[in-house]
Amino acid sequence: KLEGLKTIAVTTNGINLTRLLPRLKEAGLNAINISLDTLVPAKFEFIVRRKGTNLSSKAVGLIPSGMSSCLVNCVVMRGLNEDELLDFVDFTKDLPLDVRFIEYMPFDG
Repeated sequence: KLEGLKTIAVTTNGINLTRLLPRLKEAGLNAINISLDTLVPAKFEFIVRRKGTNLSSKAVGLIPSGMSSCLVNCVVMRGLNEDELLDFVDFTKDLPLDVRFIEYMPFDG
C-alpha cells in the first residue's frame, strides 16, 4: 500500500466483479461503484449490447460490508427503465450500499 493513500475505488458494470473481488480486496479496495441501469436481462442486453445482467446484479449482492463506500448508479431513462425504480429500492434495501438514481443527459447537442 502507498503511504497516505486512504481510498482505493473502482467503478464497474459488475460483470467480472464476482471473479475479481477477492483479489481487489487483497489489493486494498475499499470503495466501489457499480453501474446497473436495469434488472431486466433483455433491457440490460439492449443497453450495454452484451449479456450479463444476472452477473451484475449478483455482484451487487456480494459487496462486502466494511467498504467505506458502496454505490449502485442507475441512469434513469424515460421509456426504458423508469418503471424499475421501486424494484431497485427493493433489490438493495437489505444490502450495505446506496442506490443513486442519475438523470440521463444526452450529449447530442
